[in-house]
Amino acid sequence: MSSEKMLTRIGALLRQAESTDNPHEGEAFMAAAQRLATNSAIDLAVARAHTASSEKRATPTQRLITIGEPGKRGLRTYAQLFIAIAAANDVQCDIAQTSAVIFAYGFAGDIDVCEALYSSLLFQMVRDSDAYVRSGAYRGETSVRTVVETRGRRRVSTQVRKPVAGVTARLNFQMAYAARIGARLAETKKQTETVSTASSSETALVLRNKEIELKDYYSSNSKARGTWQGGGRASAGHSSHARQAGDKAARSARLGNLPEIGGVKGQIGRGERSDGGR
Repeated sequence: MSSEKMLTRIGALLRQAESTDNPHEGEAFMAAAQRLATNSAIDLAVARAHTASSEKRATPTQRLITIGEPGKRGLRTYAQLFIAIAAANDVQCDIAQTSAVIFAYGFAGDIDVCEALYSSLLFQMVRDSDAYVRSGAYRGETSVRTVVETRGRRRVSTQVRKPVAGVTARLNFQMAYAARIGARLAETKKQTETVSTASSSETALVLRNKEIELKDYYSSNSKARGTWQGGGRASAGHSSHARQAGDKAARSARLGNLPEIGGVKGQIGRGERSDGGR
């Protein structure tokens, strides 16, 4: 028997000896543990420590992620970026209607990765969208807007074309950016898991058990009601040029060189616009 299995077996006997209310059973389990330890030259304290360590299995947890102050312009695209990252890292999310706060459900290590990726990619997204808006490349494009007018007792909707505003270009750029980042991360995850599970059926089982455990935890702890309306739409209008530019920028965004995992805490919506969102 390997030393790993022997440590586990001795630890199990010690646990039985220490948990029983019957003194005779306790003595019997302790004696059996001592015999195994003596025959294999393993100290009882070492076996006990091994068992305690192996039983400290990671479990899902919930973490509050503050995207920004309620009412701040651009929070929807910031939240969309975090959710895209979370989806590719086995983290489920609930989000406030203001898009200012996200409740992340997952294993601590996975949430740490999401926070680190978000901090890095948010900086890149805001920087690149700032540069795009300053370039004025969106000018000359028009978008269709719905204008509602009251005529007598009737409300009449009219489709009109208007020049694309800077805020429209920015929101469309960032929405496309977040969507492309999510697609890149999802593809990377798929490739990694395919390689891992192809060489080990045990890995496939571990991943499946992790998925089930997270799903059960989310179902038991989520208080979400309704559906978040922040992703995939820009209330200010549509800009095809800005979306193409955002998608292109996200394709070349750096996914590496992340800050130290676990070092990103508290409010992480630190991407500030330099032009006030114009």
